[in-house]
Amino acid sequence: MEIDFEAILKTYVAECDERLAAMEEALVALEADPHNDGFLEAIFRGAHTIKGNAGSLGFPRVAGFAHAFEDLLQRFRNNSIPVTPARITLLLRSLDALREMIAAEVAGAEKVSPEHVKLQQQLTDGDAAEPMENQAAAPVPTPRDAPLIKRGAVADAVVDYATTIRVDTEKLNRMLNLAGEIAIAQGRLRQAMTVRGQSNGEALEAHSQVERLSLELQEQIMRVRMVPVGPTFRQYLRMVRDLAQGQKKLVRLETQGDEVEVDMSIIEHLKDPLTHMIRNALDHGIETPEARQARGKNPCGVLKLQARHEGGSIVIEVSDDGNGLDRAKILARGLALGMVSEAAQWSDDELYGLIFSPGFSTAAVVTDLSGRGIGMDVVKSNIEALRGTVGVHSQPGEGTSIRIQLPLTLAIIDGFGVGVGDETYVLPLHAVIECIEMPVSEQQRGALGVIDLRGAPLPYVRLRDWFGLTSPRPRRENIVVVEVDRVKAGLAVDALYGARQTVIKPLGDKFKNVRGIAGSTILGNGLVALILDVPGLMRAVMQSPRDEAAPTLAHWRGEQAAAKLANSAQSL
Repeated sequence: MEIDFEAILKTYVAECDERLAAMEEALVALEADPHNDGFLEAIFRGAHTIKGNAGSLGFPRVAGFAHAFEDLLQRFRNNSIPVTPARITLLLRSLDALREMIAAEVAGAEKVSPEHVKLQQQLTDGDAAEPMENQAAAPVPTPRDAPLIKRGAVADAVVDYATTIRVDTEKLNRMLNLAGEIAIAQGRLRQAMTVRGQSNGEALEAHSQVERLSLELQEQIMRVRMVPVGPTFRQYLRMVRDLAQGQKKLVRLETQGDEVEVDMSIIEHLKDPLTHMIRNALDHGIETPEARQARGKNPCGVLKLQARHEGGSIVIEVSDDGNGLDRAKILARGLALGMVSEAAQWSDDELYGLIFSPGFSTAAVVTDLSGRGIGMDVVKSNIEALRGTVGVHSQPGEGTSIRIQLPLTLAIIDGFGVGVGDETYVLPLHAVIECIEMPVSEQQRGALGVIDLRGAPLPYVRLRDWFGLTSPRPRRENIVVVEVDRVKAGLAVDALYGARQTVIKPLGDKFKNVRGIAGSTILGNGLVALILDVPGLMRAVMQSPRDEAAPTLAHWRGEQAAAKLANSAQSL
């Protein structure tokens, strides 16, 4: 039998990545609790496994470097040298070097860089790392400040390779797509079976059973795609440790809801937003130990990553117990940029939403971490690309919390079907608040309008006019009330079809820039329905340049009650 060496190398690289990530977590934890043998043994096992695998596959340079790594760990085990922040820094840099060396040897490199040679010599010497302590001027959290990671968590995070298998994500995506196609075909078959009353009771019963089994298969495939958020959260231990030392701050990272599961595609898209929010919290939010003590706070700041399920969504919160946002600075910056007016009455949460605007920053000095006004803008755009929402809450002197709400998966949507002419559209169900009948007085208006919704103005847009549909208006129209970032608006439609779960089909490259459209799905009758991007549609309406809509757009943009919508769409 021919051996697929390429597949073996892919498995080797993936396993090394997992081992190195677990070792990194354990090293950061060992720094806070240097006498914890459990952390030390977890690091040692990882290094030993990497060395053995590299040797068996013919990668001597990786094996030799991992051996020097082991030697320093052995001196910790023998108590011949103590665990110090400088040596932890050396070991963390060595993990980075191992990642680079593994990739290089797999790619066929035959030489080791001079920097890696120097690091290997420092690992061998051990004491050569001591001068680095002078660089770590910031105090390091101690066990009394609470360890950065719970005891046993590192060991629990190690993958049990005997009970798991690796599956290419493309295969899982293909399986889910096929399950969706089966569901669509079944819907068409049922429709064909019941047309004109020519249904057969026994055949329909058998078909119903097949539908149930198909739904169960689809749910099982979705469960396979679900992964816990804990490993992603713990990846930030190293970053928090390094940034805190660079800022001369004491910071402890706490995580909650590590076991909460979400689709693997969501996890991949979460990493950049979380990175920006954590960097922002460490640079702007959490104070230096001296400043915290002067305010009567614990000198060690706390950064929390929390996850939980709410209905059919996942909520991620990033919070800190630092300075909080400065309302006066944000207002002054907003006035300077022309984003707010002095006459407008803004609540704190509405004003704080400005930090997500492109180019918005209150920092007096641009640093390596922040100050250019692009980080939080990236957070907003990335989260909305996932059909999610993001909001911020802050208390001066107590801290800031950023809340992200996302669907559990990007492959299936809980939607609400509406009809406009001969077309069917699907709205994300989580954005739908209620449905009301269009008032008779509004039936002759154009694309945009405003109605009174229980004493509050509700701006709305007719989807028929917005998308340029030419079919005549029906005698009765409905308004679907939607909400984004606590701001309400209405979508005028012809018919309401109700809730439905649909498999999302991505649009082709030619259509990916169409405003207000997030994707498509295939209905039971075989026709295509477009899935609406509600935040994007609201933004597109706000930015509409059409002169004939100007009087109505004034309601969206100018009135105090509609100013919230303007701010939301402006910052989307």
